[in-house]
Amino acid sequence: MTADHDELRRLLGGYLLGGLDDTDTDRLDAHLLSCDECRAELDRLAPVPELLRSLEHALPVTVTAGTRPSPARIESLLARMRAEKSRNRRRSTGRRLAVAAAVTLVVAGGVGVIITRDDAPPPGPPPTAAPSQPVVTAVFEASDGSGITGQAVLTGKTWGVSVDLTMSKLPGRGPFVCKVGKADGTQEQAAIWGPTPSGNAKVTGASSIQLRNVSTVAVADHDGHVLGTAHLN
Repeated sequence: MTADHDELRRLLGGYLLGGLDDTDTDRLDAHLLSCDECRAELDRLAPVPELLRSLEHALPVTVTAGTRPSPARIESLLARMRAEKSRNRRRSTGRRLAVAAAVTLVVAGGVGVIITRDDAPPPGPPPTAAPSQPVVTAVFEASDGSGITGQAVLTGKTWGVSVDLTMSKLPGRGPFVCKVGKADGTQEQAAIWGPTPSGNAKVTGASSIQLRNVSTVAVADHDGHVLGTAHLN
């Protein structure tokens, strides 16, 4: 970057607020026609004049309002920049400004503007709904002499299966154990819980066996006697 470029860039605040004389305005007009970086900076600072006017306790801008550049002139420059940028990437459809402070400084005929700006991220693709998880409900069949009733609701997970048990008429003595089994006889303990004086229990357990491979869900007492079995396959 040249010293002339840096000097002209520092004049952008005064340019927007109408605080430059005709000579500096003409120089900056000519520079903006060929400098993408300064046009982008002008676009970034464009909301500042309106922002300063809207602040409840804004500091007065101690520059003489000029007649140049006109709003139409500034908008023409910004429109050119936006057209060039749109050919390279899709422009963000939204912008939000978070302003911590706006300060105007009169320095050597120019105005410096400090502004905190927070650009909204470019819009991404719409979120996709999470795929529904398979759910299977199986009713328990009581073993001889047991009398328990209930059901098991199994929900497939990436890591295996969750098991939601709703049981009635459990004998008061515990603990009770729920085991998930495969067709080949392999079993995994999915849950264990204590005595149920009311005979009713709602328990959630889990197993690493995939839902498609689950063949049975069984509930046994503390001695290992199976009280009831729910069959899936």
